Amino acid sequence: MLYPVGFRPEDFAKPQIGIASLWSQVTPCNMHIDGLARAAAQGVDQHGGKAVIFGTITISDGIAMGTEGMKYSLVSREVIADSIETVIGCEGFDGLVAIGGCDKNMPGCLIAMARLDRPAVFVYGGTIRPGNTAGRATDIVDVFEGIGACAEGRITAEQLAELERTAIPGPGSCGGMYTANTMACAIEALGMSLPGSSTQVADALEKAEDCQRAGAAVLQLLARGIRPRDIMTREAFENAIATVIALGGSTNAVLHLPAMAHAAGVRLTLADWERLGARVPVLGDLRPSGRYHALDLAAIGGIRPLLRMLLDAGLLHGGCLTCTGRTLAEDLAGVAPYPPEQRVIRPLHDPIKPDSHLVILRGNLAPEGAVAKISGKEGLRFAGRARCFDSEDEAYARILDGTVQAGDVVIIRYEGPKGGPGMREMLSPTSALMGRGLGASVALITDGRFSGGSRGFVVGHVTPEAAVGGPLALVADGDPIEIDAVARTITWRVSEETQAARRAAWRPPAPRYTRGVLAKFARLCASASEGAITDGW
Repeated sequence: MLYPVGFRPEDFAKPQIGIASLWSQVTPCNMHIDGLARAAAQGVDQHGGKAVIFGTITISDGIAMGTEGMKYSLVSREVIADSIETVIGCEGFDGLVAIGGCDKNMPGCLIAMARLDRPAVFVYGGTIRPGNTAGRATDIVDVFEGIGACAEGRITAEQLAELERTAIPGPGSCGGMYTANTMACAIEALGMSLPGSSTQVADALEKAEDCQRAGAAVLQLLARGIRPRDIMTREAFENAIATVIALGGSTNAVLHLPAMAHAAGVRLTLADWERLGARVPVLGDLRPSGRYHALDLAAIGGIRPLLRMLLDAGLLHGGCLTCTGRTLAEDLAGVAPYPPEQRVIRPLHDPIKPDSHLVILRGNLAPEGAVAKISGKEGLRFAGRARCFDSEDEAYARILDGTVQAGDVVIIRYEGPKGGPGMREMLSPTSALMGRGLGASVALITDGRFSGGSRGFVVGHVTPEAAVGGPLALVADGDPIEIDAVARTITWRVSEETQAARRAAWRPPAPRYTRGVLAKFARLCASASEGAITDGW
């Protein structure tokens, strides 16, 4: 069976290393990964192993955003993990290099690595270069916000069309500190990618070299008996959380890191984000809330100087093992600080925010917690009256047609892991609010989640979700709601008697899907506060 795919007699005495390629023409994030997979295979073959490339899926969040198809996005994380585990487990490969680009690729690969616990290295496919629209650096979020701006009459249809044509210039993942770049940086801080992998440009020569080094590195891990669970410890996950906070990263990290940790036998909870968030400041002036793209971070040395800064301040665990076979502290020894003139990463003594932007809120609207992304630019408190929608689609239409007004608290429910199913990202409605100039005067609360590109006064991951009878299901139009990011509370100002009456009248909705992968996910998944995992404790 193996001779026709290229094996020679001598190859059967070598370690066999699977190369999981998430190449696809579905999305620019992954369109170049076939070449990177070949580079990784070359690294394996040149260092005494035998590489076998195999494929798995990816979907495009950006293309599916705001449609029914987006319900498959989070589900794809589980499909990716299951498929890699299936191939490696079935074929008996000795180790694994996985190369991913789009958002769910990364946690999916890491979940599989932790389950298999065979020597492994993850390679990030790299960030996209910014587009150029009328001389302005642009990216995918500009397009989504442009739709709202066009609806408001702030730009013309022709200007929106030009933005669409020019914002995505080539291969690589969305160019801000959105979910893909957030997760890539988290995985490098975790120790499962080689130094520098998370902040390289997709079409740069150094990315192919990164893949070749990964092929060699997995053989060294195999020789030394170092496995993913030796690296993916509680302390290492705390390093990843601290890095996400310092970079001002995506709320999706609060969903994916616990899922990855679960696969490694480590239990992360919202309390861990609260504890670390009180100590770690936001230092990255990166999009969507900040000014700079991931390309700008790459140009000043990536995250290595940031990690060294955090380590020296006692905010990282330096003794954690990494896929280099050394500790994090050893990897960072000799790393030079950022150039003094750079403005992408602020110094510790002058942070953008002294504590985390990822604020865990609790209260009678979210008894098991919710996740807010508060950069400080939105304000720290919001009070308004509920305007309720039972789907993202309905809310989006009412934002664009002007129904949603300043002072509203938009409630989007039945979009959680079970209710959606699949917990869609709300980039379309949040971008429409920003594009219509309502980002500071309207809040949005959902049991769904947000794109890393979302900004504004937004609260997601509300648990328990509406579909299982969480309080969000009982809110009515006009109910007063208060969000306090300082007190970390989310309060529904309705009497207990009224709540009880509504609960008695509430009936769970019929499942939206009864067959197929979405129905399977809805039956198996845990809550958002537990990472929406499908293989429970």
